[in-house]
Amino acid sequence: MVSVAITTIGTLLSVAVTTGLAYGLSRPVVGRRVFLALALLSLLFTPGIIPSYLVVKQLGLLNTYASLVVPVLLNAFNLVVLRQFFMDIPAELVDSAKIDGANEFQILLRIVLPLSGAVLAVVALLYAVFYWNAFFQGLLYLQDSSMWPLQLVVRQYVIQGSPLPGVTAYAASGGSPPPTQSIQMAVVVVATLPILLVYPFLQRYFTRGVLTGAIKG
Repeated sequence: MVSVAITTIGTLLSVAVTTGLAYGLSRPVVGRRVFLALALLSLLFTPGIIPSYLVVKQLGLLNTYASLVVPVLLNAFNLVVLRQFFMDIPAELVDSAKIDGANEFQILLRIVLPLSGAVLAVVALLYAVFYWNAFFQGLLYLQDSSMWPLQLVVRQYVIQGSPLPGVTAYAASGGSPPPTQSIQMAVVVVATLPILLVYPFLQRYFTRGVLTGAIKG
C-alpha cells in the first residue's frame, strides 16, 4: 500500500508540475530560457548523496513519505519532451482561442491537454515506473522500517537474504514453512506485477509518445 500510494500521488504531482512548467516554457514568457537552462543543468549535473540528504534534512522531510516524492518531483528529460510537444502544436489553435477570450489556463485545459494524450501517457508511465522501482530514497531518508516501500523490502529480503517476518504463519499444520527461495520469488512477482498490468492500457500511446518530436513533415 505504501508503494501504491507513493506511485499514485507522486505520478499525479509530477505530471501536473511537469505539464505546467513545460507549457510555460513553450510560451513566449520572460525568463523562459533561464528556467530551461536550470532544468537542463539539473539533468547534466545531478546532486550528490550528501547535498541531497542535507537539503531534505533542512526541509524537515526526514522519515516522511514526502521525502520520497518532493526531491524527485520533476524530471528534466520529461520536461524537455513535453515542452517540445507543446511547441509543435499549431499556433493558430492558440491564437483562435485567445480571440475567443480564453486565458492561458483555459487554453492549457481545453486545447493543449486534449491534444497531448499520447505524450502525457508516456510521461506518466515513465514517472510511475520510476516511483515504483525507487528504493534508494527510502533507504536514505526513512529510518522506520514499517514505512519502507515494496522495493526496499525486495532488496532486504531477496537480495540480502534477510528472513521475512510472518513466514512461519504460512506453514502447513505440523509442517515446515515454505522454502526461502519460494518466498523470495513470490515477493519479486508481487513487486513486478502492477507495472505489467498497467502497461497494456498505455501501450497504444507509448509508440506515438516516444516518437514525439522525432519525425518531421
